[in-house]
Amino acid sequence: MSVISCIATEHNLWLVLLAALICVSGGWVTFGLFRRAGERQGLQKSGWIFLTAVAAGSSVWCTHFIAMLAYQAEAPVTFDPMLTMASLLIAIAGCAYGFTIALIRTQRFAPELGGGAVGLAVSAMHYTGMMAYRVDGIVEWNADYVVASIAIASVLSALAIGQAVRRSFRISAHLSLGLFVLAVVGLHFTGMTAVSVTPMLTGAAGTDPDVLEAMAIAVAGVGFIIAGTGIASYLIDARSSLETFQRLQHLAHNDSLTGLPNRVSFGSYLENELERAQEDSVKVAVLGIDLDRFKEINDLRGHSAGDQALKTIARRLSRLLKDGEFIARVGGDEFAAVKRFSEQNDLLDFVSRLESTLFRPIRIDDFETSTGASIGVAIYPEDGDNQGRLISNADLAMYRAKADVTRAVCFYESKMDEASRARRSLAQDLRRAIELDQLEPYYQVQTSVLTGDIRGYEVLLRWNHPELGSVPPSEFIPIAEENGLILAIGEWVLRTACQQAVSWHTPYKIAVNLSPVQFAHADLSKLVHEILLETGLSPNRLELEITESTIIADKTRTLHILRQIRALGVTIALDDFGTGYSSLDTLRSFPFDKIKLDRSFMSEVEQSPQAKAIVRAVLTLGKSLDIPVLAEGVETDDQLSILRIEQCDEAQGFFLGRPKPLNQIFRQGPAIANDVAEPSSGRLPPARIGRRLSA
Repeated sequence: MSVISCIATEHNLWLVLLAALICVSGGWVTFGLFRRAGERQGLQKSGWIFLTAVAAGSSVWCTHFIAMLAYQAEAPVTFDPMLTMASLLIAIAGCAYGFTIALIRTQRFAPELGGGAVGLAVSAMHYTGMMAYRVDGIVEWNADYVVASIAIASVLSALAIGQAVRRSFRISAHLSLGLFVLAVVGLHFTGMTAVSVTPMLTGAAGTDPDVLEAMAIAVAGVGFIIAGTGIASYLIDARSSLETFQRLQHLAHNDSLTGLPNRVSFGSYLENELERAQEDSVKVAVLGIDLDRFKEINDLRGHSAGDQALKTIARRLSRLLKDGEFIARVGGDEFAAVKRFSEQNDLLDFVSRLESTLFRPIRIDDFETSTGASIGVAIYPEDGDNQGRLISNADLAMYRAKADVTRAVCFYESKMDEASRARRSLAQDLRRAIELDQLEPYYQVQTSVLTGDIRGYEVLLRWNHPELGSVPPSEFIPIAEENGLILAIGEWVLRTACQQAVSWHTPYKIAVNLSPVQFAHADLSKLVHEILLETGLSPNRLELEITESTIIADKTRTLHILRQIRALGVTIALDDFGTGYSSLDTLRSFPFDKIKLDRSFMSEVEQSPQAKAIVRAVLTLGKSLDIPVLAEGVETDDQLSILRIEQCDEAQGFFLGRPKPLNQIFRQGPAIANDVAEPSSGRLPPARIGRRLSA
């Protein structure tokens, strides 16, 4: 309130407004020149800092001088010319020093330190100017207001300059200007509040107010001229046109976040290097680089932390480059490098430097992490004679490095990486397999061992690839699980099998395999219920098969889903029994409706007493738990005879029937099975049971 009272009652308000106008316009010019100084290097930077200091120091000095003239001391006033000029020089020199410190990029708090120095320089200018202020009277000072004024100038200037350098807000330019104006105005009027003048009757004539106003206007004119000079310097920069062109060119060829060359620059550079390699008979290595744990930074600390990490990595990569080496950012967390070399050791040295740099810890505020990276290397001309092939092969090697936890760097190997290329190509084709009607359900009969009655059919998926022909499930099912395609494929198989089975005259049961991925990523029980309602298939005709590995992955969740499905009336079978890690515990955890004995035991049951003993033990276990057992992989009459002697419940295998499409199973529509079931008995023909697998 004392400060406000001082302004309102002891100052000429229109001169105060004039001082404020000088301060705002001078500050605006100052920060425009300061930004230009931050964009320059070397002598140009020093020149722009000088212009910034002149604009800042002179505008602050003019503000101070006009505001002093606005002060109504009620006594004759004069000014010491030497001290008055000294105050101007102090302002300019101090601002130059502060702005220089603020633009030091290697110090974290340099902008705030530089801003504080500017605030101290302005304070020194103010009180030097007050020493030049001579008045016929007794001048007294309040030390508290003096300290407060210096503190205001220093703190607000530090915030203003810090905001101008960091630009952490969209309104940073306006915020910086506002803080700087508050620093200057707060300093002056708080400092003036600290002064009290008691006039003395010396007989001297008082200062003419008109003269003071004229002086103020003259000083304001000089201030505006200096500000105009700064604007003119900014506008007529001789290199502005060239710099604008260079900036646009830089944006077109460099990554906006990290400043590294982008994908366009990488392609152009690699093309030139390959042409040079052909002429000079040297080799060129293309390196694909993918950060391993970058996503964790974004997830844990946000994208701003991720951006900081990328900037840090980019700076480090730029510093390690030598002649014949090039690095670009080609994607989110992906980089690519080119190395021209003649000796293998030169390439290994470059790879070693890359690996060392990429695994160095990164400090982001109070958080320290290490991204690590996977690096793939392809070499011209051995691994490709053109740009596209080299980049593709480097990527394949990089993916192999990412999959191998023991290695961060992999060189292209045609045998291994071509298999990976084929696998990726197959994955792309599989994405459109349903849309293009390339998938087809096959059915393999399941029969009673003792009577030969057909108990049902297991649904097996086949993929008829237009170029590769029939792709075995053992090849494409793992790919579907890795890429999440198994969710759509599994739903299609379940719906299609139910739609086909509901039209059969004889209500055979169908068994459909479920992938562990379906349990982890889908509301499976709801999906099964919806498909049963949609197709009209009776729930007791549907049997879902799962493996022990499905339960082990997430036992609590899986068993909960199984109980929900079983509540619908659908039966659950435990597939591939005997090959898991906790078979007995699995049986204890859930009341399965059927156990399917893995085919590996049947393949050895005729020659191996151990395999035969295991089959007998499983069958005994099933009878003890009152769970039917189905033996898979029956391929001979002897195997079937052993199962009959051991009183196995059901069997399936090539001996009993190969998997076939629906149109080969039913020859006269859905009511009659072609050489599988007679319409009246629903049994396998006697001759079929007795013959060996000869077809």
